Amino acid sequence: MGNLLYLIAVILIIGWAVGFFAYNAGGVIHILLVIAIIAIIFRVIKG
Repeated sequence: MGNLLYLIAVILIIGWAVGFFAYNAGGVIHILLVIAIIAIIFRVIKG
């Protein structure tokens, strides 16, 4: 389960980077970034 959360977080960060630099889609991209950061923090805390 932890690896799945980490994988989703990495995918969301990549999606944010692509969206931010290529499409500049606005608020939705930043929501993806926040979700990815939360997933990474959860992974670090859980160990």
